[in-house]
Amino acid sequence: MSDDTSQPFLFPAIRRKKITADFDGGRITSDGGVLLLAAAERRIGLADRLARLIADPRNPRRVTHGVADILRARMLAIACGYEDADDLDHLRRDPGFKSSTARRHRRGGA
Repeated sequence: MSDDTSQPFLFPAIRRKKITADFDGGRITSDGGVLLLAAAERRIGLADRLARLIADPRNPRRVTHGVADILRARMLAIACGYEDADDLDHLRRDPGFKSSTARRHRRGGA
């Protein structure tokens, strides 16, 4: 049985201002530790050092994610308990992971 209710959660008005509560969670992450891990990784420079050892035969004009970005995302995902690479498709929308990767400055999309 579900505890969901279709009744709105009502608050009294304060100085004629309507108050609304929304419990959908918004844009949150359950992986807040990824920010600390990313800071440590950047300080050590592990992904960048490893990327220099891996040949990248891709056409540079068509590359969206560099080898260091791919390695960084994968290492952070594994460290947070996501052992499957297919988890990254979901994690690219996670605010914590998005903030901890090199692509964090890109607005909007994943």
